[in-house]
Amino acid sequence: MSSTISTPSSAMLLEPDGLWFGKDLSTSEPIPEEAIERAIALMRSGRLHRYGEQGKGYPEPSLLEQEYAEYVGSKYCVAVSSCGAAMFIALKALGVKTGDKVLTNTFTLSPVPGAIAHAGADAILVETSDNYMTDLADLERKASTSGAKVFLLSHMRGHIADLQAIKVICDQNGIAIVEDCAHTMGAKWDGKHTGTWGNVGCYSAQTYKHINSGEGGLLVTDDDDVAAQAILMSGCYMMYDQHVLKPNAEVFERWKYVTPNFSMRMSNLAAALLRPQIGQLADRGRRWNHIYATLERELTKAQHVSIPARDAREDFIASSIQFTLNLKPHQIEQFLKQCGLRGLYIKWFGTPAPVAFTSNYEHWHYLACKPEIPNSKAVLDQLLDLRTPLSLTDEDCVLIGKIVLVSTQIAAAT
Repeated sequence: MSSTISTPSSAMLLEPDGLWFGKDLSTSEPIPEEAIERAIALMRSGRLHRYGEQGKGYPEPSLLEQEYAEYVGSKYCVAVSSCGAAMFIALKALGVKTGDKVLTNTFTLSPVPGAIAHAGADAILVETSDNYMTDLADLERKASTSGAKVFLLSHMRGHIADLQAIKVICDQNGIAIVEDCAHTMGAKWDGKHTGTWGNVGCYSAQTYKHINSGEGGLLVTDDDDVAAQAILMSGCYMMYDQHVLKPNAEVFERWKYVTPNFSMRMSNLAAALLRPQIGQLADRGRRWNHIYATLERELTKAQHVSIPARDAREDFIASSIQFTLNLKPHQIEQFLKQCGLRGLYIKWFGTPAPVAFTSNYEHWHYLACKPEIPNSKAVLDQLLDLRTPLSLTDEDCVLIGKIVLVSTQIAAAT
């Protein structure tokens, strides 16, 4: 679709309404000057690896771990190479083995089932409800019948399901919870940070997330054994004393001879870029939510567009916006074409073939278990997705709304 976006002049020749957006929705916030200076100093020193056999003080990732654990209120934090790495390590640290079953919600991105496959396990897909969240009734059924001992819960695109209810279901069935918080850093449910409701929380520092080091991940837990294994699995080369936050020596003695090194550490450089950004999360959250509220108002002016109401307990940070387009697949394709002609790039989770970052469970042919999940399919077939960079102005949001309105009208007539 993006190939249809050329220049304002050519678009206006195609579309007489003269609407043209054309901004890059993948634009990220600049790296803070403090982080740039710290990174330059590190590059001049050459000490980019987080572990060293000599030297004083703690490395940047250890300081980041301390600061992030304090921010969310967890006992431990382990900095790793990506959120996908954090999820994989979490599953392994909780004892997931080859052939095990792991529950996960259907509406998610490919690194989530990818982490399950990486651990050698089979994903059991849980239905997605009309509000884009885990269907609690289906979770309860599968928690009691699947034999799974872990639920990898994805807070996909920042939509937070009822974590109290999920915890009750999982506790009753002896199921551990791993939270994929790639899209909910800084967000809370009922006043408590996502990532701290379950056994392990996993966060992303990839460029398109709430903080940006290009790539990176954070794992939080209050469990001594999970933390020790995560430090060892991430690749500490037995230099776990270089972590500020770590279990005592007895815990490492239990694990250090039986835990593989998967080389999934975060580098000094990535951590140096991230540390100053933690303090910016609150301000970024306010700005993102203002954009979300403005877009929600403008998008829902279109007749066929609907956006689910958010629960009052969901203290979300909306770095993107999703909406349901109540049209048929061929009409949605026409809608995307019309948006593209006006310089607006919108993604569709019902796309027949995976496109860029967007895919759905029907594209993951490596899954061993692909049950019929009709409600999820119905939801995804009409689910549209729009990035909301912090550079968007109120005027941009109004223009996006106009383009969606016009494109919807044209599509509905086809």
